[in-house]
Amino acid sequence: MKVTDFDYNLPEELIAQHPVEPRDSSRLMLLDKETGAIEHRAAFRQIVDELSDGDVLVFNNTKVLPARLYGHRQGSGGKVEVLLLSPLGDNRWECLVKPGKKCQVGQVIVFDDRLSCTVLEKTDFGGRIVEFAVNGIFDEIIQELGEMPLPPYIHERLHDQDRYQTVYAAEKGSAAAPTAGLHFTPELLAALKAKGVTIAFVTLHVGLGTFRPVSEEVIEDHDMHREFYTVSQEVADTINEAKKNGKRIVAVGTTSVRTLESASNEDGTLRAESGWTQIFIYPGYHWKIVDALITNFHLPQSTLLMLISALAGREHCLAAYQVAVKQKYRFFSFGDAMFIR
Repeated sequence: MKVTDFDYNLPEELIAQHPVEPRDSSRLMLLDKETGAIEHRAAFRQIVDELSDGDVLVFNNTKVLPARLYGHRQGSGGKVEVLLLSPLGDNRWECLVKPGKKCQVGQVIVFDDRLSCTVLEKTDFGGRIVEFAVNGIFDEIIQELGEMPLPPYIHERLHDQDRYQTVYAAEKGSAAAPTAGLHFTPELLAALKAKGVTIAFVTLHVGLGTFRPVSEEVIEDHDMHREFYTVSQEVADTINEAKKNGKRIVAVGTTSVRTLESASNEDGTLRAESGWTQIFIYPGYHWKIVDALITNFHLPQSTLLMLISALAGREHCLAAYQVAVKQKYRFFSFGDAMFIR
């Protein structure tokens, strides 16, 4: 299939630049994956009416690091921006560094008197492996010095950093938020539990590769980025039991989908495991775990649009997106939601 098969026309003013208040007041589109039928709900909190006793709602509990750091090159004093991508252990991180040409192997970058790093090597995608020297507690210093790395299509400054964080975020390690989860409030989670919906958490640390455009003309040639995920034994048991009893597994966000399908067996069961995934889901994919999906509206020609097309059909998804544009839904990370059922 061609990348251009997943294109649509999006007016720029529909790209949400800030989140709505409260979180669960964004709009909700319902899409039937079999028929393509579309319904509209005024507020996301009405998702409670669409879920049933025994459904398992699977969230990604990763936490976004304030991963954008500003420092200077030791020696010249030139300004440097460092974006933390993924931890490699022993104070080493994979990063993006700007300006990269000025930060060769051996260069020391100083952030303040408590934190500096040394460039150890270059990576395939133009990044750097760096090793930090820390005088104090790394996480606390990052929280103080770092900024949230908002997606490239958001141009307005975010005044409340917590709004780019889910209310259940727990495991630090992401460079971007699992944004379908931004719609949930503690009250909404409580209402779902009261209805008998099972809440389960997996972890996938979202990399900036999620924003990387598909550079190949044919999607099958695309080289998918790597991300680290974890599924606990407890969650695997919960989901396997629910599947055995004919209950729905509803993923919250494409990162939960990628985690569940990465840890799946051909017989439709889920393994407890941790590891790296490069899973690329596009039309023709054989689904093993996920039955339904709560997600946002995604970029044209993106791997995320290809993933939802694998679940609901490309024609159904593009038709729904046309309706969303016409009805002036808000798009992307801070935008409205879709429930594919």
